[in-house]
Amino acid sequence: MISKLKSRRRIQKRIRKKVSGVANKPRLAVFRSNKAISCQLIDDINGVTLASASSREVKADGNKSEVSKRVGALIASKAKAVGIDAAKFDRGGNLYHGRVKSLADGAREAGLNF
Repeated sequence: MISKLKSRRRIQKRIRKKVSGVANKPRLAVFRSNKAISCQLIDDINGVTLASASSREVKADGNKSEVSKRVGALIASKAKAVGIDAAKFDRGGNLYHGRVKSLADGAREAGLNF
C-alpha cells in the first residue's frame, strides 16, 4: 500500500518534470500545511528564491481560503517589486482547489500571469 506522503512525492516529481522556472518567468511553488500556506518564486536555473510570501505575514482575519487569497495578492505585489509579471504555477502535489486555487486567484487578480 502506498502512503499518502509517497503518493504526493510521486505527483510532485511528475509536476516538476514539466514545470521549471527561469529568471524572467520563475516557478511559483506553493506549500500548504494544515495551519498555514506559503509560496515562493524560484529561478530553477540559478537555484535562487526571488520572492516569498506566507500566511504568517498577512492578517489572519477570515477563513483559510480568504487568507490564501491575500497571500496570493502579496506574492504578486512582491513579484512586481522585483520586476516579474509572469510565472509558472507549481501546486506542489496538492489538488488545485480550495486554498491552492484561492492563492492562484489572488495572485492573478493582483496582476501576476500564469
